[in-house]
Amino acid sequence: MKLRGIGGAALLALCLVVAAPTAWAQAYPGKPIRLIVADATGGAPDTLARLLAQKLSDRLGQQVVVDNRPGAGGQLGAELVARSTPDGHTLLLNTTAVWAILPSVKKSLPYDPAKDFVPITRIATASNVLVVNPSLAATTVPQLVMLARSSPGTLTYASAGIATPAHLAGEMLNLLADIKMTHVAYKGAGPALLDVLAGNVQVMITSPVAAGAHIRSGKLRAIASSGLQRSRAMPDLPTIAESLPNYEITQSWGVAAPAGTPPDVLRRLHEEIVRAMSLPEMRERVEGLGATPLTETPQEFERFIEAERKRLAEVISKSGIELSN
Repeated sequence: MKLRGIGGAALLALCLVVAAPTAWAQAYPGKPIRLIVADATGGAPDTLARLLAQKLSDRLGQQVVVDNRPGAGGQLGAELVARSTPDGHTLLLNTTAVWAILPSVKKSLPYDPAKDFVPITRIATASNVLVVNPSLAATTVPQLVMLARSSPGTLTYASAGIATPAHLAGEMLNLLADIKMTHVAYKGAGPALLDVLAGNVQVMITSPVAAGAHIRSGKLRAIASSGLQRSRAMPDLPTIAESLPNYEITQSWGVAAPAGTPPDVLRRLHEEIVRAMSLPEMRERVEGLGATPLTETPQEFERFIEAERKRLAEVISKSGIELSN
């Protein structure tokens, strides 16, 4: 059938416009996908990203490449994604530091954390774990507190950088225990953990995803977990809150895309990430790292982000962490 005159041309154009998003989604992904991790290799975000990338590569038929961009507490990696082309080929392994902490400790950010990203889904959550180098004469939270009080400022604790969850966790411990441990910031959880293993820094409150293997090997000593309830992965480990009431710092990880990414592409990504995280072997791997795998709708993830940002803003204010430029 031929389309005649202006009406036919208009109808043809309309059909092309309507068909374009569907065709785009069917053609997606048209090239390798970069999964940006705003953390160094070896940390929890990196470990989870690599597990997910392997499964997504299989499901999407294109390589998913983990691209580590540590620095500025996660700001550098987040900015890269916020400014990337919104076509689904650049994604962010989103973390508590990026969505809930940076907005409260930075006077200004080169992106809008609430408007420049589209949440896709969380993939895992975990209580952090308080670990020390085995050479430290402390096996419990009360012993660690007594040691810190006996020599204020001598004990050091590591973090993945200024205003990261590990930094906030250490400052909460200082605040609630009325002690003074000295903060040592690194460019990522991996390098921070290496210095704790080497004994150059004594303490770190980090994810069991990053520390689990070292705890099992005896290279690190786990003292307590950071949630209000004991971790299912480490049920015999007491919580910090059992010694210091109201202490709670947990971490979550998820995937986000730049704002403006086509809805059909976002739906495809959500479906494939949920399927990947639901695989029995994937759940087993994540749980083996000490985290709890989970998935949710984009709307649920967005509500969680908003609530966590508000909760941690109050913690940051009480802890006295100063705003930076």
